[in-house]
Amino acid sequence: MTSGREPTGSRLVPGDAGLGLPAGARACLFDLDGVITQTATLHAAAWQEMFDDYLRGRGERPFDPVADYDAYVDGRPRAEGTRCFLASRGIVLPEGGPGDPPDAETVRGLSDRKNEIVLGMIRRHGVRVYDGSIRYIRAVRDAGVRRAVVSSSANCKEVLAGAGIEDLFEERVDGLTAARDHLAGKPAPDMFLAAARLLGVSAAESVVFEDALAGVAAGRAGGFGLVIGVDRASQADALLAHGADVVVRDLAELLDHP
Repeated sequence: MTSGREPTGSRLVPGDAGLGLPAGARACLFDLDGVITQTATLHAAAWQEMFDDYLRGRGERPFDPVADYDAYVDGRPRAEGTRCFLASRGIVLPEGGPGDPPDAETVRGLSDRKNEIVLGMIRRHGVRVYDGSIRYIRAVRDAGVRRAVVSSSANCKEVLAGAGIEDLFEERVDGLTAARDHLAGKPAPDMFLAAARLLGVSAAESVVFEDALAGVAAGRAGGFGLVIGVDRASQADALLAHGADVVVRDLAELLDHP
């Protein structure tokens, strides 16, 4: 476990209910891809396939599934990830609309193409979870702490169902919620704040769990009681720099007896 600065208004108490939560924590807000499910690698591969196909026709260098994914795509809403990466290459495309085919050279078209690719990968490979995360979330549930999943993915409900873990969460704020309620995506804190409201708790009473740089930045911007970074990509220092108070490699590290 790697610690950063002391959380504002709270103190990390590793022995508190055996969960490693700050005193007074009433809710846990969990990102999905990379924290609970092992779908982050599928998303990175889908982004790479989609962007490489597009970039090849422009004579551009390929998409880097580590550096480009972490900097421009990971944790962001799908269209925002498309827009952000293209901007890094100096490319500006029309936004497009719901009627755009996946091969349209628009932000919407490229984003939908990526979604088709990742859904195909999920159908072929299934949804795998991080066992340590599931054990931790069950311990949180058994301790009576409120729980929500907060994901930029519009496929969140299907992924939870595919993994058989829908019952572990009381509320879900995802890409569909964000579009419906006009919530800004990560690194803005809006989605996490919406989840806290649904659970009837304040940001200061909530703990954010994130593996994405944009996600921990959202947790820091929202004034949450604690932001826990989950280091799946050997980027502990970057997670701390972007706003994580504590970094773990697996959520089971937070249990007294993992």
